[in-house]
Amino acid sequence: MKQLPVEFQERMKTLLGDEFEDFLKSYDEKPVRAFRVNTDKISLAEFQKLNIFSTEKIPYVENGFYFDYDGIGNHPYHHAGMFYIQEPAAMVPVESIHINPDWKVLDLCAAPGGKSSQIKNKLGENGVLVSNEIVPSRCKILTGNMERMGFKNVVTTCMHPQKLSKEFPEAFDMIMVDAPCSGEGMFRKEEIAIDEWTPENVKMCAQRQSEILDCAVKMLKEGGYIVYSTCTFSLEENEMTVDVFLQRHPEFILYPTTEKVRENTADGIIFDGCQCENIHYTRRCYPHKTKGEGQFVAVLKHNECNKEYFSVSLGKEKHDKVLMDFLDDTLVSYDERNVQIYNGNPVYFTPDFPIRKGTAFSCGVTIGEIRKNYVQPHHQFFMAMGTDFKRKIELSAECDEIKKYLHGEEFNTDCENGWAVVLVDGCTVGGVKVSNGRAKNHYPKGLRTK
Repeated sequence: MKQLPVEFQERMKTLLGDEFEDFLKSYDEKPVRAFRVNTDKISLAEFQKLNIFSTEKIPYVENGFYFDYDGIGNHPYHHAGMFYIQEPAAMVPVESIHINPDWKVLDLCAAPGGKSSQIKNKLGENGVLVSNEIVPSRCKILTGNMERMGFKNVVTTCMHPQKLSKEFPEAFDMIMVDAPCSGEGMFRKEEIAIDEWTPENVKMCAQRQSEILDCAVKMLKEGGYIVYSTCTFSLEENEMTVDVFLQRHPEFILYPTTEKVRENTADGIIFDGCQCENIHYTRRCYPHKTKGEGQFVAVLKHNECNKEYFSVSLGKEKHDKVLMDFLDDTLVSYDERNVQIYNGNPVYFTPDFPIRKGTAFSCGVTIGEIRKNYVQPHHQFFMAMGTDFKRKIELSAECDEIKKYLHGEEFNTDCENGWAVVLVDGCTVGGVKVSNGRAKNHYPKGLRTK
């Protein structure tokens, strides 16, 4: 790999002392690859029966595995959203806190969606996740990943944190702030980060991180949690940012992470002038100590209070008969309360967390488009609602039909006429329209294999 900046090496030598040489040697090793099983789609036990990629578990992630398997991103299981490929140390922040299944959670800097998908797997049917990304092109990627995973009750937004804080004041039980940073922890994996590194950029990032955290405070319920993380090693962006945050916001405390994270990470660093006596509660991942790249995490807890927050339900809408007939014909069951119209299109989303029109890039599950006398279903509808479909076509990962389907071709089937989902070894991969023994392909062109 490229030569590490001399000034960066000097800074790390000061931080690590005797460990510096081991740290430096770790850059001669290949980056570690890993994935998490999407337990919204398939249980860990069922995935283990199909798992051809790895048997080595990540010690701090129950559904996480290291892997060394070429072509995993093109496998039908990946198309079906059975798992999410993610750098293993990046899984540490979400594992640092016990997430209640009914929480309302915001992932403030979410693209491409690794931490969002990890959070969603911990939320239950009554939990809601809002995933925000400020860059439109990245928000589109984020939305595509949430769609592939087949998630319900997920909203994606594309807003500056300041604007978002006005839309969602005191709305969330937890906010994930995986802040943009100088990327020191990713030097081994992404060499472009080496070219972009400067001490000035470190200071600029620290300033921006403080501003993002202050926006997060406005959106947090009293008694809630902010999980702050970076993929860098600098004190300025990590412990120092946490320390000055706590000085600005005495209503917060630094909270210890979960035991499994503490066992697999290093203590935060006490620095000269530090005001927080528990700064060691913050956690660090180093490539010479934890199997993965660099990561920092701090859990910040707002003081408890007795204030109650009430859900606001939307009024019941009268739905188009064409839409309801489509749902009745297509699904075994569904909750009519969750059928809404958002920005002109029918969606499936909880009415207990209303989203103002025009706010979201994507709100819940897009059912499709209501045309003159029929509904054209969206790919997301197949991916999220597949288990509830009346008509299902079960395929194996090795059969010719799944290869044809992912390539965009039609195939023969004995399924009855109508809209049907295609499943690969039990997990939905997309949809088809069956007509007289032929499954007409509706897999999006941008996702098809070549």
